[in-house]
Amino acid sequence: MKNKNLWTLVFICVINSLGFGIIVPLIYPYGKQFGITEQTLGLLTASFSIAQFFATPILGSLSDKYGRKPILIISLIGTCISFVLFAEARSLIMLFAARILDGITGGNISVAQAMVSDSSTPEDRAKNFGIIGSAFGFGFVIGPAIGGVLSKISLQAPFYFSAGIALIGVLCCYFFLKETNPEHQRKNDGKFSFKSLITVLKHPVVGSAVFIGFLLTMAQFTMIIGFQTFTADVLKITPFQIGVFFAGFGISGILMQLAVPYINKIISSKTFILLLSLIFCFAAMLLSGFTTQLIFFAGCMCVYGLFNGLRNPMLNAIISERVTEQEQGQTLGINQSYASIGQILGPISAGLISGFSVHYVFFLSAFFILAGFLYTLILRSREKNNPIQC
Repeated sequence: MKNKNLWTLVFICVINSLGFGIIVPLIYPYGKQFGITEQTLGLLTASFSIAQFFATPILGSLSDKYGRKPILIISLIGTCISFVLFAEARSLIMLFAARILDGITGGNISVAQAMVSDSSTPEDRAKNFGIIGSAFGFGFVIGPAIGGVLSKISLQAPFYFSAGIALIGVLCCYFFLKETNPEHQRKNDGKFSFKSLITVLKHPVVGSAVFIGFLLTMAQFTMIIGFQTFTADVLKITPFQIGVFFAGFGISGILMQLAVPYINKIISSKTFILLLSLIFCFAAMLLSGFTTQLIFFAGCMCVYGLFNGLRNPMLNAIISERVTEQEQGQTLGINQSYASIGQILGPISAGLISGFSVHYVFFLSAFFILAGFLYTLILRSREKNNPIQC
């Protein structure tokens, strides 16, 4: 992938995720003035993911037909408008409308991934997916800190600021980003069938990778609920310390994603790298369920954050290698759709089991990781039986 276009895309991904990172921690305190509760917060969060589940593969399919750049611009415009709507909200209904709009136009991640896949060689694909993943991760890490500072001005200020940087993303995309899906390569039929959400799972390699991504996303979002509850109720550390803690967790993942090209030089098999990373993630989650000590818990979270950073670069590379150029957007969009469902089911399952003990949440996350590990063994076998056709 040409460096100039890659780094332009990286910048767009950073400012896009920065806006998301700024507003997410503030949704609850901001929404309380409209009567939002812990229960309705869950529904508000789920409304975004559900809308994204249905919209992302459609946007991906449209990007296969009409090009990546216009769809990415539309997605960023939708994000910008949704932030303004949230800032201008006068009722709970407007909050839901804003989050649903952001979900409907939330094809940013999958379209960015498709652009990386379009322009990468098989040798560079995992590395470039790692760079893009680091870009998104960087915005999520520093976003909450910026949001905290801006919230001192007013609770609306972070949302207006996020809308502003989304608009900068639109301008950067329009003026500096080059199209990676030229007209002669585009899919003639841009229609998307929701049957594809099921039929993709029947593909021996791609379907397995998508399902593994779903399991591991569910594990991560289960862990996040446990992390929030455990640090506040058991360790009793301050919100500031929790923020620093979570930032450290995010940074460890970014560092591992940046190390992907060096890891690939040592280990060429993406599934083998994934298997090794899952062993460490499983051990970290399992041990987290037994600890009540801050230092030991921090160590477990650091190990998990570090090796979990290998998940998306490996899975995205495996998926993109197995689909045609004309189907990159649609397939990566479907992959993101299943991740959205994982983001819903993870917190729900964590909430149910936390009623027994917060420690059980980490055991549940470990169970999902173990399932992902076992399915990766199946994926590895299917890869050997279904080699890439040159």
